[in-house]
Amino acid sequence: MSKLERVPGTQLPPLLRVARQINAQSDLAPLSRTVLEEALALARAEAGVLWLRREEQHQEWLECARQALDGEEEGADPGPDQPRLPLDDAHAGHPAVRTVRGGEALHLTAPALDDEDRARLVPGLVTRVVSLMLVPLTNHEGRVVGVLQLVNARGERGPGPFPARTRALLEALGGYAGIALNNLMLVRELKDLLDAFVKVFARAIDAKSSHTSAHCERVPLLTELLARAACEDGGEFADFQLDEDEWYELRVAAWLHDCGKLAIPDSVLDKATKLHGLHDRIELVAARFSAARSEVERRYLRDCLEDPDREPEHRLRRQMDIDALEADLTFLERINIGGETMAAEDEARVRRIAERPWVDARGETRPLLSDDEVRNLCITRGTLTEEERRIINSHMDVTLDMLESLPFPRKLRRVPEYAGGHHERMDGTGFPRGLTREQMSIPARIMAIADVFEALTARERPYKTPLKISEALGIMQRMRDNRHLDPDLYRLFLDAGVWRDYARAALDPEQLDVDDPTPFR
Repeated sequence: MSKLERVPGTQLPPLLRVARQINAQSDLAPLSRTVLEEALALARAEAGVLWLRREEQHQEWLECARQALDGEEEGADPGPDQPRLPLDDAHAGHPAVRTVRGGEALHLTAPALDDEDRARLVPGLVTRVVSLMLVPLTNHEGRVVGVLQLVNARGERGPGPFPARTRALLEALGGYAGIALNNLMLVRELKDLLDAFVKVFARAIDAKSSHTSAHCERVPLLTELLARAACEDGGEFADFQLDEDEWYELRVAAWLHDCGKLAIPDSVLDKATKLHGLHDRIELVAARFSAARSEVERRYLRDCLEDPDREPEHRLRRQMDIDALEADLTFLERINIGGETMAAEDEARVRRIAERPWVDARGETRPLLSDDEVRNLCITRGTLTEEERRIINSHMDVTLDMLESLPFPRKLRRVPEYAGGHHERMDGTGFPRGLTREQMSIPARIMAIADVFEALTARERPYKTPLKISEALGIMQRMRDNRHLDPDLYRLFLDAGVWRDYARAALDPEQLDVDDPTPFR
């Protein structure tokens, strides 16, 4: 027969009422309060403490989660200096440690407590201890996850021991409360694990490329600032609200929005210049220019030996050739950065330079630039060829494949949708799925704005200087006009000062050069 079945029938209604109260709690703090307060009422105890078992780095201890006096409407949270009770051999004789180790309830009458035990067991709740009831809170595996401690049963003649009927009732409650507490602690531990895993994963993405370092940390900050502004908006987004679970869902999506970059080759992801591969090949080009200059010097010496009377003429020709080489190399070094749109005449100049011959170490005459170098140097905008841009863009397909393959629980099922939409455009010309504004949720559209603004203002991109706020907002204004960004969210981004709040938190002071965003509306 179970302990619950041994409880007289007259006691079942109170216990069932307590069970309903416990079942109604979805967070550890209110559950701890409910368990302790209901136990105080059932046992008519003067005071009580709820201890939870903690473990970290192979150390275990009991931690005071709640303490209360009978009749208090609200129990007291333990202070930061609340002493721990280690579960080690040195404290094996302590009543609470004995309860954890033995897994059985203890009923102590007129216990002799030294000052240390009193501070731990009854921290300032009562002045006289007549009896102590320590009940193990056990989970479904029989493991003690906490201890319910009650002090002094109230009787007609004052405080006294706890009756046998009350002890049986409390032991039944201990088993039920232990399972409930254990379930919530497991949920919290799993959530903490997921949080840590998500952030470690995001930092691994950022660490893969120094050029986008901290991007996966800043986008969540921007996303939350704009989402909070939408929740507080009384206009277009008056009906938009996020509960606690939806906030968590959005944060997870923001942290994981670029997880597909882990599959992108470093040579493409880290391509800081047009000629960058495993290293910047502009140095190889410069070496060829050095060889070409040496050939000019040799030709000058040869001409002077063959026709010394024309030395001034030979010297002038040498200087003109050297100046032309230096000008061409300087030009190639400039366009290699890829920080501006390349003009047609610059492309033609690259092709002319490529036709210039040079003699390699084997004495073979070769063009100064290879076909691949010409193709990369003639990239019209940025540093990526069309093929490399397709590879970069494929990180969104990988992101969706990765996230959609994960068995997210019900409360996180929209993570792939939110994370996978930050490169979509309102006119349907974005990627990876070509969604229109009407096909996208508000959180997905929020993340698109957050991703763009962070990328424009980031300090780590080697191919461009970090844009000032005025420059970034000017670009975003054009993107709004071209139906790339959501117009209502862009307006909110400006009016709610999200750009300013983010700049103060994450950007250099010199980037914040806007006081009034009106010109960018």
